[in-house]
Amino acid sequence: MGLPLLSFIIFTPVAGAAVLIFLRGDDAVRWTALGVTIFDLALCIAMLAGFDTTTHEMQFTEKRPWVPALGITYALGIDGISALFVFLTALLGSICVLASWVAIDRKVKAFMVSLLSMQALMLGVFCALDLFLFYVFWEAMLIPMYLIIGVWGGDGRIYAAFKFFLYTLAGSVLFLVGVIVLYFNGGETFDILALTAQDLPFPVQSWLFFAFLIAFAVKVPMVPVHTWLPDAHVQAPTAGSIILAGVLLKMGAYGFLRFSLPMLPEASVYYSTLMLSLSALAIVYGGLLALAQDDLKKLVAYSSISHMGFVTMGIFALNLRGLQGGILQMFNHGVTTGALFLFVGLIYERTHTRSIADYGGLMKAAPVYTAFLALFTLSSMALPGTNSFVGELLVLSGGFAANLAIGAAAVLGALLGAAYLLGMYRKVALGPASVGVRFKIRDVNARELAATLPLAVFVLWVGLYPKPFLNIMDASVEHLLVQVHAKGSGK
Repeated sequence: MGLPLLSFIIFTPVAGAAVLIFLRGDDAVRWTALGVTIFDLALCIAMLAGFDTTTHEMQFTEKRPWVPALGITYALGIDGISALFVFLTALLGSICVLASWVAIDRKVKAFMVSLLSMQALMLGVFCALDLFLFYVFWEAMLIPMYLIIGVWGGDGRIYAAFKFFLYTLAGSVLFLVGVIVLYFNGGETFDILALTAQDLPFPVQSWLFFAFLIAFAVKVPMVPVHTWLPDAHVQAPTAGSIILAGVLLKMGAYGFLRFSLPMLPEASVYYSTLMLSLSALAIVYGGLLALAQDDLKKLVAYSSISHMGFVTMGIFALNLRGLQGGILQMFNHGVTTGALFLFVGLIYERTHTRSIADYGGLMKAAPVYTAFLALFTLSSMALPGTNSFVGELLVLSGGFAANLAIGAAAVLGALLGAAYLLGMYRKVALGPASVGVRFKIRDVNARELAATLPLAVFVLWVGLYPKPFLNIMDASVEHLLVQVHAKGSGK
């Protein structure tokens, strides 16, 4: 239609945030924020409806001069790798508004403005085709996330917010240095597609690979730069945890897909064993940490480290099944872990405790809540018929093909996942009545059900019929593998 659809998707939340500034009354702010996020989601659905799955080329492209003297442009576009994450960001945005309806009862306007601003910046990251523009979106999103944790978080929110900011800022500084090096070695351009076509010397690729590795590893997060994540999750409000798990962690993995593999193919192939080893370490170590937790939110937070290890393993298996599984698992993790954080938040609102020992017999007190919790728990442990099973199966298949020992370590991580998730559910929902049942626990209401149902639908849809999701990424994944192996065989 010739409309700048991606610009509309990115700047709709910005326009909504501007409108919120002039509104009075918390209810008006909440309903307006919800309307904005739903409209943005509708635009993303229209984008997917018009997406051509037969090509790897960038679609819905926009390009306008921004800083011509430096070759900086306002360039947007999506392919099969980024399309799912644009949709996921918009979907979780509306769920975050619903999850914050009651939980955020002070400075509601400021919170919703921060939430909408965060959504716009995250969408920009997945759509940017100019490296400088990407960096602006990448760096700017630290500000609203810092505010969401630092202003509306728990008792230790200031420490957690500073730790989150310092870790991610340190990674961003290295990323900036890498961007500058890439600019001068890639023909003095910030055009991502043009930089992808360059053939950089291996020493330059190697240096850039590690600069980008640290920046992206902090976001994923990979062991040993993961320690900011549990603090941030525990202290963040429910919406903040959903954003962190659902979208923010994906940006590190997306950086590997958009920059490391296509721009630094020789280095990516050469260091793939290192990356697979770090991924296996994250899977097992994260699982062991989750197994030791007695706090619901910490358990889910540490499980994220383990599950994101599957994502990076799939990416650096450097084969079709692994890469498909890694990308699909990025989407699955956003759905499933976002849902688990939503459900931890819902029960915390009722009881004001996250200690697993404080719960027991919730199935009788809140049967609908525990039924959905069972679905998301089974999804997180990759039960056949759920979304995570498809993603983990592809990752394990690709991982075993790349390295037998690494694949075996991943299987151990999957077994640990079953242990800590089933143990948690048994104690919370099926265990004997404990202190938890003394609270006046009501079941989910219509608003909470509205936030839950879309996530439940994707758990089952991807689990039972993943073909539409794989079709979106297939052409782009195959093209990326051709790029990596064609150029990466030189070292």
